[in-house]
Amino acid sequence: MRKKQIISYKLIKRFFDLFFAILLLIVFSPLIIFTYIILKITFKNDVLFFQERPGYNNKIFKIIKFRSMYMIFDDNGKLLDDLERTPKIGKLIRSLSIDELPQLINIIKGDMSFIGPRPLRKEYLKKYTKEQLKRHNVKPGITGLAQINGRNKLTWEERFNLDIEYVNNYSFMMDIIIFIKT
Repeated sequence: MRKKQIISYKLIKRFFDLFFAILLLIVFSPLIIFTYIILKITFKNDVLFFQERPGYNNKIFKIIKFRSMYMIFDDNGKLLDDLERTPKIGKLIRSLSIDELPQLINIIKGDMSFIGPRPLRKEYLKKYTKEQLKRHNVKPGITGLAQINGRNKLTWEERFNLDIEYVNNYSFMMDIIIFIKT
């Protein structure tokens, strides 16, 4: 894309991100409130989960999700396995991706977009190759090429390749296709 096209694309994408994030917050507010209440009963005060993730240009931001697991440690202070820490309600909200709804706030804040590479934990930054770091040349997204092409069934290498393919070829049409397939 030429520079003018990139600026137009980013402005229009930001408008759509803001518009749809606000709209979806309103539409899903009953589900968000209901989930909040159920998780408040289940997890007491720890309803939301915040984690630092690298975003656009490697800038660190705090991703917001509904909590789906207990913070339970073994006798040595090590976190127990995910399966041991996840109650039934946690499994349900994860299977339906309800835990992702608070990320609409990340989109409104400008930390994320609907479409882009999923933001990974910041600990992985030091393991990226120079090519893999390109995934941070765009805003991270709630969904992306890796999510519509196999999600967790893909190897790390396949996910990174799809992230780089998105970074190198993003367009309105690609975003629309990813959105529809999601």
